[in-house]
Amino acid sequence: MTQCSTKSLTFQPHQRREVVANFDGLMITSDAGGLLLRELDNKLKLTSRVAGCFSDHRDFDYIEHSVLELVRQRIFALTLGYEDLNDHDRLRDDPLLALLAGKDDLTGQQRARERDRGHALAGKSTLNRLELTPPGASPESRYKKITASCSDFSRLFVDLFLDAHQRPPEEIILDFDATDDPLHGHQLGRFFHGYYKQYCYLPLYIFCGEHLLCAQLRPADIDASLGTVEQLQRIVPLIRQRWPEVRIVIRGDSGFCREPIMQWCEKNEVQYILGLAKNERLKEMIEAQRVAAKLFFDDTKQAARLFADLRYRTLKSWSCQRRVVAKAEHLSKGENPRFVVTNLTEDQADARTLYEDLYCQRGEMENRIKEQQLCLFADRTSCATMRANQLRLWFSSVAYVLLAALRRHGLQGTDHAKVRCDTIRVKLLKIGAQVRVTCRKVWLSLSEAYPYRELFGQVWQNLQDLPPRPVPG
Repeated sequence: MTQCSTKSLTFQPHQRREVVANFDGLMITSDAGGLLLRELDNKLKLTSRVAGCFSDHRDFDYIEHSVLELVRQRIFALTLGYEDLNDHDRLRDDPLLALLAGKDDLTGQQRARERDRGHALAGKSTLNRLELTPPGASPESRYKKITASCSDFSRLFVDLFLDAHQRPPEEIILDFDATDDPLHGHQLGRFFHGYYKQYCYLPLYIFCGEHLLCAQLRPADIDASLGTVEQLQRIVPLIRQRWPEVRIVIRGDSGFCREPIMQWCEKNEVQYILGLAKNERLKEMIEAQRVAAKLFFDDTKQAARLFADLRYRTLKSWSCQRRVVAKAEHLSKGENPRFVVTNLTEDQADARTLYEDLYCQRGEMENRIKEQQLCLFADRTSCATMRANQLRLWFSSVAYVLLAALRRHGLQGTDHAKVRCDTIRVKLLKIGAQVRVTCRKVWLSLSEAYPYRELFGQVWQNLQDLPPRPVPG
């Protein structure tokens, strides 16, 4: 076979000119926009707080990569589009990622072992100890000694949400939803789900707007709402401890319309707006509205939508009668009745407002879940144990929080204030630059052909104006 030299590659000519490529551009990174993430992280202290969720039992005389450096390497790589640990065996030489991780030796020339020199960063075998260390690890353990505290990780997302607000809001709406995380191996907790028609996990997400408060990995052989009350018992007191006067509303689809959830909310002064699966009794209760909607559609050939306020109680499962808002809708495809149960009064929200302006807005949460799964690799749960896969989900969640904060703080006032995380990556982070490291400075020469220079400068200025936040004690 013909041997291809990577030192000189000849391509199709351009008119009369030869086209030749050489790997001789000195140190060049394709991720220079990561400097913006580093600037934001230094202000928010996000990765420092994540590193605080780990206990390091290693002998510090023999380690070259601190937990903070490992955490930064893992999270920044996810934001830059590197989804697998295997990628880090190739990223070890990137001086820009070493800068983001906080390494002193950006070129790796001072590594202790000769075989590691030239590689500033950790490889996959070192990084996977963040995920694979068992909870009972101690200084006497042989290899894996970096233990994660699941309780600290869970609380971190709530604290980040609270810290993101300068003053308490009057009302917050917590969106609950479950989604599928497809599995292609034999991971612990793997089950076939009839609705999704595949083997998967069934993680539970809680968002407030674009803020992520919970990403809990669960097996798929459960009810979609399982664990919701436990999360409410954990999250609501934390919020009220900081914001005692805030009104809390939870919102979810019919998969969360369960008696224990509604009963807990009623006992703890939490309001709820939950989808309610339709049945023949409910449809009979809005027979007049259904007929009126059909007659209007038959006359005008336009979609008709009418609303009704009901008092309803199931035959067995509910402990009391509750308010149900009904939508009687008729479309070209036929009738489309929908129902929502709530403990909000009619004075707080009439039927139309509650359904159209409050309940239907929960669809925005699904966009946030897709953003994390499609753009930040939340579905890369290929470890054998659920604990390791939970940590992978949390790393992806932290990467989402960081990019969402960049969108919120850095892109405010620009045309890109509401773009998806992958658009931020393509337009702001994936920038070619030459890296030069001297004794006193790290020089980055960004491409003169970069088409979003003004946007990059505006984001940089917005981050300079952002006041730094102290690390909580």
